[in-house]
Amino acid sequence: METFKKLKEFYWPFKNYFFWSMGFLLLITGITVIYPMILQITIDDVVIGGKYELIPYLALGFIGIMAVKGIGTFIHQYTGDLFGITSVYKLRNSLYEKLQFLPFRYYDNAKTGDLMSRLTADVEGFRFFLSFGFAELVRFILLIGISVSVMFYYSIPLTIVTLITLPFLAFVTFRFDKAVHPAFRGIRKSFGKLNTKVQENISGINTVKSLSREDFEINKFNDSNGDYKDKYIFTSNIWAKYFPLMEFLGNVSVVLLLAYGGYLVINGQLKPGELVAFYSLVWYIMWPIMNLGFVVNLFSQSKASGERLLEILEAENEIKEKDGSVYLERLQGDVEFKNVTLKYTEDDAEALNEISFKAHPGKVIGLLGSTGSGKTSITQLMTRFYEPTEGDVLIDGINVKEFSLRSLRSNIGFVLQESFLFSSTIKANISYGRPEATMEEIIEAAKKAQAHDFIMELPDGYDTMLGERGMGLSGGQKQRIAIARAICVNPSILILDDATSAVDMETEFKIQKALMEVMKGRTTFIIAHRISSLKHADEILVLENGSIVERGKHEQLLKNNGPYQRVYDIQYQDQKEILHSHTG
Repeated sequence: METFKKLKEFYWPFKNYFFWSMGFLLLITGITVIYPMILQITIDDVVIGGKYELIPYLALGFIGIMAVKGIGTFIHQYTGDLFGITSVYKLRNSLYEKLQFLPFRYYDNAKTGDLMSRLTADVEGFRFFLSFGFAELVRFILLIGISVSVMFYYSIPLTIVTLITLPFLAFVTFRFDKAVHPAFRGIRKSFGKLNTKVQENISGINTVKSLSREDFEINKFNDSNGDYKDKYIFTSNIWAKYFPLMEFLGNVSVVLLLAYGGYLVINGQLKPGELVAFYSLVWYIMWPIMNLGFVVNLFSQSKASGERLLEILEAENEIKEKDGSVYLERLQGDVEFKNVTLKYTEDDAEALNEISFKAHPGKVIGLLGSTGSGKTSITQLMTRFYEPTEGDVLIDGINVKEFSLRSLRSNIGFVLQESFLFSSTIKANISYGRPEATMEEIIEAAKKAQAHDFIMELPDGYDTMLGERGMGLSGGQKQRIAIARAICVNPSILILDDATSAVDMETEFKIQKALMEVMKGRTTFIIAHRISSLKHADEILVLENGSIVERGKHEQLLKNNGPYQRVYDIQYQDQKEILHSHTG
């Protein structure tokens, strides 16, 4: 029950629905137990006693009771569903909100398919127990309690004999719960992995087809699907092992009832109608206990789902705003790193090692280095996607930890190497970071990113709907829209993370020419593998294994005969050979 206590804040505010549902559940359960009593009166008083004048009253009373039960059942089910649906509405919103603010470090280890499974299947499993499972549990308890009371009214000795197997039945049910809960948790985890496989395959279908790896992917899916099947079969085995035992104990009670009850009727200690009523009532007890496994099943699934949801809700968010955090509408863009070291996890090698540099407002800083050298890590520390292990990152002389996240990130325009576009219009994608932007500002940003011309060639121009992840556009077109999105924010700091890697040389030249105007008055960081993208930078930082091994302007670095010179020689080797052949 600890899981439900921790999730109480999501369902308890809607307790009024719950109490209405439970109130009418009590009413309809009480009416249900009246049926055997009507049957007893019919047999003992009407059939045996000859009081036929009671038939119209019994018939009308029965119809009236059925009508009341029908209305009560409607209200019970409707308010029960309201309780479950409104509770998980709040829960699902909280989960989604938490996912928005969890740090990048959380997503480094999370699987998309598993997260989707939690927000869909696990939330729905929790809702079903709130709407239906808990009500069934309460109904079983009420049905057993009221039925036992009526049975004691008819015959105390027969009740004791009939219910002698009850403790054994309860024990078996308890053992069933202990066995089935971990099994259902395993099913939920396996289902999350299965979702992940499907999501990864669909996202990477181009790669799969281009390398003819369909059979390999089918086999991988078969393995995951087989694991899910095996866990379900294991759980079914538990169910199949315990349920017949529970049914056997229930039937033992019926045999004892008929044997001892028949003896009491023969000796005149019990009326025939009371025995028939007793037989109905004992099933009102045994049926709930035997089906308690079903409710336990729901409870176990719900508990397993709740635990998986709590893993998200209780995940630590290390990127937190301080009380009284600094909010500035506009930053100057003066960036400074002071002996910054970064390790993504304790076991990882240092991604950055004692990085120190200054970038004054309006300056352009180039970052050059091989993959994994730490270029992107530097920019991710500016935006507080990660926290430095040691050292300080300052903007305008203030530690970035002191800023509110909205103030900090709204002043930084970020163009990632992999441009992500939403399934929306081009206009909405460009203005995503600044929804209040006018159409003129959106068009101006697109022109500066060399995107306006190809956008106007599309059927609906800026109102063209894009497919998932920008499907329908080339890689270069997606990158130019992403650049326009960053420009539209009008940032103080502009970060271009290999932003022109997917465009041809001619388009890259046009974009760089346009960006020259955009960069004026902004601090710009350019991550690139092409030296042609960095030549104009005010300072170039060359990184290797998380350390700055060279720094300076393009002309200075060419004279050092260091790593920068080697990269330059590799990239311009063809031009040198052509020049040498002409001069030779």
